[in-house]
Amino acid sequence: MTSQETKQHRIAEILALAPVVPVVIVDDAAHAVPMAKALVTGGIRAIEVTLRTPAGLDAIRAIAAEVEGAVVGVGTVLDGTQLEAARTAGARFAVSPGASPRLLDAADDDELPLLPGVATAGEAMTLLERGYSHLKFFPAVPAGGARLLAAWASPLPQIRFCPTGGISLSNAPEFLALPNVACVGGSWLAPSDKLEAGDWSGIERLAREAALLRRIAAG
Repeated sequence: MTSQETKQHRIAEILALAPVVPVVIVDDAAHAVPMAKALVTGGIRAIEVTLRTPAGLDAIRAIAAEVEGAVVGVGTVLDGTQLEAARTAGARFAVSPGASPRLLDAADDDELPLLPGVATAGEAMTLLERGYSHLKFFPAVPAGGARLLAAWASPLPQIRFCPTGGISLSNAPEFLALPNVACVGGSWLAPSDKLEAGDWSGIERLAREAALLRRIAAG
């Protein structure tokens, strides 16, 4: 079993790859490889494929096997069974909208690093006690946005966040400018209309814009 400290180090490395981790909903697994290649070419390497559709695991499997440079993860993980299935498919990290006791117990026993979600300071403190120093802040904008994360920076300096939920190209720099934000998660990089149309050059263009966001935030 891999220690939580080691898994958190892996998560830190993954979140540092780019300013944005795209949250992708794949309805057709045939779209997974060209979509991921477009994102990687645009400078976005870490890709979260959600399990919201039946094609999710097949998409993860295809990206892991065929897209050089991609670090594919799994999203919307709710239990240990999904965690194990995603790891077997080739996922290198997992993301959850929250953190149930059973999921955390399963993650303790699994080699796959988990980025669990929180919406309150109390939830963040509970996960810190279990060794989690990197957390998903979800749903970021409805839960309080950048102002709430800024308020947490001083009392919870040990934690870095990946805010997700309501993040866009326009408001991402506000989050990325905060000292406790490692990156943001967003669905705008691979929208359903571009996936359905096979507009891979359009996705690459969105990725290139997103890859510059840290520079803009530092600005």
